[in-house]
Amino acid sequence: MRLKTLVTVLGVGAVVACAPVQSGPTSSGTDEKTGQLRVWLFDEVNRGPKEAVVKEAISEFQGKHSGVTVDVQYIQVSSRAERFKAAFSDPKSAPDVAEFGNTDLAGYVSAGGFSELDLSSWSESKDLVPTILDTAKVDGKTYGVPWFVGVRALYYRTDVFTELGLKPPATLDEIAPLARQIRQRKPDMLGISAGGKYLFAALPFIWAQGGDIAKQDGVKFTATVDSAEAKAGVAKYTELIKDDICPPATCAGNGGDASVEQFRAGKAAMTIGGDFNRKSVDASSAAGKYAVVPLPGKTSGSIAPAFAGGNLLGVMKGTQRKTLANEFTRLLASKKYQQKMYTAMGNLPTFSDVQKQVSDSDKFLEPFTKTLQSGTKFVPVTPAWAKIEAQAVVPTMLQEVVTGAKNVDTATADAAKTMNAAFAS
Repeated sequence: MRLKTLVTVLGVGAVVACAPVQSGPTSSGTDEKTGQLRVWLFDEVNRGPKEAVVKEAISEFQGKHSGVTVDVQYIQVSSRAERFKAAFSDPKSAPDVAEFGNTDLAGYVSAGGFSELDLSSWSESKDLVPTILDTAKVDGKTYGVPWFVGVRALYYRTDVFTELGLKPPATLDEIAPLARQIRQRKPDMLGISAGGKYLFAALPFIWAQGGDIAKQDGVKFTATVDSAEAKAGVAKYTELIKDDICPPATCAGNGGDASVEQFRAGKAAMTIGGDFNRKSVDASSAAGKYAVVPLPGKTSGSIAPAFAGGNLLGVMKGTQRKTLANEFTRLLASKKYQQKMYTAMGNLPTFSDVQKQVSDSDKFLEPFTKTLQSGTKFVPVTPAWAKIEAQAVVPTMLQEVVTGAKNVDTATADAAKTMNAAFAS
């Protein structure tokens, strides 16, 4: 999930986990067609443009529904776990419609907090990118509409590459040697700004090698982070956090925000950043001196699978205005308003045709839309993921390797053991 209020990444650099709630409301059984529709949306560092688009949607909705008002409350991302837990326990304090992160979905569904959605009668839904729509599903059922998506690609300093006569890497294998060469020739720069806590930069390395962090068999998940393929990816990523590229003393404790910040500050020749990092980079010393390419995969011409971060809009199970809630969700998540949210906030749309429209008009987006089109992946869709994330199992594993506390075999085996304990709980 990308939460720009906490990170200028998914900042989906880091994702904030919510512990799953164990009980939730049942359907109210009523469906009122008038009255106040309550909506929760995430607050933003710069909320003004988002709020203006939302107000426009509200005006359109209220104009079509006599006797209906829409009340939007902007909630802090950092306190969302407590807010949703209370809402699931007391429908009277709950909204009818809410924005939430896609990595929170499994826990919220397990808690009984959100209604299953039937999008079959919504004509626009056919253009939702399938892999993005998958982030709104649990056990094949849809519980949200993807409102925006965030993916990462490889930022690099064009001036540095030109000066040194270098080209962007064509494969994952080329990144470390290239970064090592840059640091050797320009010792004041990091070859690439990576981070021991940067989960969403590390995952593409694992996925590109054919590995994964877990596999699903029915309703059961089993850790696979210790498989040969996953270990190859871990080794490939942690190779970047070495003294001759990105020293552990500087980089081991960095997440996504800190990794991108090194690039913004002119201290790194490359970094892995999101489409959502663009405005902050353009407001930095790197402005006008960088370009972006898809993070390459294992073979030349391929693209490493990226984590599909983003937020969803969903309807609370306890709503007394089910029809209105569904209609407002579809309006706010529609092509029209996703286009407006892109203009206002830079949020990458989740419809394939709207993605093409915005990328055709803004070539900066091309590496990110190409990454989406090549196929994205996601974290395990299970309430146990919140526990695994809260325990920082994978980042801890990465840090153990880059600091030399453990080798790849031991670190991945220990991480798998911890993950399996969470899956079994």
